[in-house]
Amino acid sequence: MNKPQSYPFAMRVMHWLMAALVLSLLFAGLTMVKSLGPWQQQLLAWHKAMGLIALLAIVVRLIIRLRSDTPTLPASVPNMQQLAAKLTQLGFYLLLFVMPLSGYLMQNAAGRPLSLFGLPLPSLLHTDLALYGLFREIHGWAALLLVLLIVVHSCAALYHGLIKRDGVFRSMVRK
Repeated sequence: MNKPQSYPFAMRVMHWLMAALVLSLLFAGLTMVKSLGPWQQQLLAWHKAMGLIALLAIVVRLIIRLRSDTPTLPASVPNMQQLAAKLTQLGFYLLLFVMPLSGYLMQNAAGRPLSLFGLPLPSLLHTDLALYGLFREIHGWAALLLVLLIVVHSCAALYHGLIKRDGVFRSMVRK
């Protein structure tokens, strides 16, 4: 059976929607910790809600990924780059789970209840400032690693799209 030349439409849509969501969440998160402006509480509330949506979105994305036939990298891509691509993809999935989960657990440990669309979510932890600090550290480090992966991924995409022109970039942007 021949592999497709491009990613299925649902995967392409999820990729770009999640890219926009994750970049906006990272920007909001970095902005919140650098300011005490009057808008910070509203941004924090938005960040929490969108983080929970990101957790749901990564679950949907993973289900779509597991059910989809995806293109293989061209034979011209060296084995080390293919391994790097697989590790980067794995890193994205891992961090896209760790980020919202650590944020959720951080809020639980701080004794701050969360809700999504008005529905209260269960608290999985009791109030514990040491756990709050741990999950805050995990959340912060995961954010930095996610930024690093985004830079690496974007550079690789631009390399394949503008320099190599080998179809790798095109497989995620059009049919």
